[in-house]
Amino acid sequence: MKTNRVREMLQAAEPTVGCFLGLGSPNLAELMAHVGFDWIVVEAEHTPLGPAEIERILMAMSGADTVPLVRLLKADPFLIQQTLDMGALGVVVPMVRNAEEAKAVVDACRYPPQGTRGFGPLRATHYLLDMEDYFAKANENIIVALIIENKEAVQNLEAIANVPGVDVLIFGPFDCCLSMGLDPMRQPYPEIEKVMQRMLAIGRECGVACGIHAWSPEEAQQRLVEGYTFLSYSTDIRLLTTAAQAGLAAFRQGVQLQREKQGLYTRVQSKS
Repeated sequence: MKTNRVREMLQAAEPTVGCFLGLGSPNLAELMAHVGFDWIVVEAEHTPLGPAEIERILMAMSGADTVPLVRLLKADPFLIQQTLDMGALGVVVPMVRNAEEAKAVVDACRYPPQGTRGFGPLRATHYLLDMEDYFAKANENIIVALIIENKEAVQNLEAIANVPGVDVLIFGPFDCCLSMGLDPMRQPYPEIEKVMQRMLAIGRECGVACGIHAWSPEEAQQRLVEGYTFLSYSTDIRLLTTAAQAGLAAFRQGVQLQREKQGLYTRVQSKS
């Protein structure tokens, strides 16, 4: 079984960087994996991607060192099992609210006696060719990342972080704002910043990595200084739109300058 170097890095408090992919393109996933991200999350909560599509995306990433993860639709043990059996080396689980739910996620990622995962990995074991090796290493090789994005999770933050097997707490500011009755479009809020600082402090105390999205290189550097070690640098959608918008803006500025120069030339010609 492929060693999950990202889990080892997180346990050593080393920073990692990844990206969330939601467009559903295996080719784009393969490209992004070869760019050099430590990990890539296939976005299956906010997209219509089904199991077969997710599996093809995971296959596309298998030729690179990038660790493949999947953001699930919900904390369902059957979805977790299916995702890991397809070859994901970890799950990102939304809307976890308390320690009991966190433990259920960890259990679903571990084979007995440590957990409750059923055995039947096909692609994950190279179609049963590496079955014994996978079974021996899987429990220590799967990343469990939980998204903290509601009032209940914030209230139970310390208990969630203390659940054995939880590797990462990812802060979700938009849903957290909504859960607290705040308009996410008007961030930042002092109460949200306070939650973020508390999560970082609890993460350091419990030895759990903290994650967050960064939408620019400058924000990424800021978050690293703050102590986040599971850093998502944007998404495939945002990276494409940002690059496209920047190119279009440069083009339109160039056209405007050309028109201004042409107008000046025309005025000079008319005077002469």
